[in-house]
Amino acid sequence: MDDLDRALRTVEAIHSRVDARARALARRHRGRLQCRRGCHACCVDDLTVFEVEAERIRRAHGALLATGRLHPTGGCAFLDEDGGCRIYGERPYVCRTQGLPLRWLSEDRDEIVESRGICELNREGPPLGGLDEEACWTVGPVELELGRLQEGLDGGRRRRVALRSLFGGSSSGDGSADS
Repeated sequence: MDDLDRALRTVEAIHSRVDARARALARRHRGRLQCRRGCHACCVDDLTVFEVEAERIRRAHGALLATGRLHPTGGCAFLDEDGGCRIYGERPYVCRTQGLPLRWLSEDRDEIVESRGICELNREGPPLGGLDEEACWTVGPVELELGRLQEGLDGGRRRRVALRSLFGGSSSGDGSADS
């Protein structure tokens, strides 16, 4: 098994771990979450993923990428005509936590600031500020893990790929950007 195959197995394990935690959070917030199959308010264009996640999609959905129609601009290229995800099993990390209460930390003038957010469709319910940390998905740790995995494959670079660029047999260099 080569480095890329090992990395793809690691991505699959990360996605499984994310899914388990996201399912637990969805159960906890089931009274407020309006997300269902076909709900695609969060599925927007211009999403990028690390190259290693793009490769997972390429390997599992080659026929779709070669001959499938892209969803119109504005929505994710992988949406079908009913707003469903055509790559759901291999969807990238960013798609696996959509709709959940999110929290992230940032630095502002040498002070750590916590921010929280949720999809507009899921606003009804207890105020996000009153939720304990464990009731929210913390943005950052998984992104760092995927970034380190990409760096290991890509000579220290964190190359990202626009999801829309995967269609039509685009190479990994087409639509890529370093972060």
